Amino acid sequence: MSQPIRVVLADDHAVVRRGIREFLEEDGDIVVVAEAGDGAQAVALVAELQPEVAILDIQMPVLTGIEATRRIRAEHPGVKVLVLTAYNDDPYVFALLQAGAHGYLLKTADSSQLAGAVRAVQRGEPALDPSVTRRMVEQLTGGRPAGAAGIAETLTERELEVLRLAARGLTNKAIGQALGISDRTVQGHLANLYAKLDVGSRTEAVTEGLRQGWIVIE
Repeated sequence: MSQPIRVVLADDHAVVRRGIREFLEEDGDIVVVAEAGDGAQAVALVAELQPEVAILDIQMPVLTGIEATRRIRAEHPGVKVLVLTAYNDDPYVFALLQAGAHGYLLKTADSSQLAGAVRAVQRGEPALDPSVTRRMVEQLTGGRPAGAAGIAETLTERELEVLRLAARGLTNKAIGQALGISDRTVQGHLANLYAKLDVGSRTEAVTEGLRQGWIVIE
């Protein structure tokens, strides 16, 4: 019998970790060697134990799942990262994949899906939740001809500033205060962004910004 896949599991809720551990260890070919309650602890445990797979949530204390993923991939390239989260927002998906995650699964997944995702990323294969895969395809094509996003008009520096602040979740008023302009002016910049990027919402604009590499969500 081959050696079980060794996993470091990180989530800031102990009850959630317990349930995930039980799911993972049902069939005996996966073993959770350590649990972390925050992102920094997850990075430290990966460095110490060198597991095959690290399972991370997105929203964690000290270091977010995004930053923890980035550090694990940079410092321990042999360790595969599977994100297991309740968040299926497009900006999070693109930010995690940009950080180097091998898989992105929602917490609505059943035990077989979760174990299958761990096995897949351990083999070096991507593992994406079906709903995430579908929306990624929609975002990348969006009914536009292939490559259309690549010829989007160049954004002004001010429009990029607005886009980056919008990616942080700031309201128009907060963006205006940060940049010293009125919220009406912010709205005008957003309208220009939507037109240039051929999108219809903040989420779509942020997603396109992530895809193009103009912004990174921390």
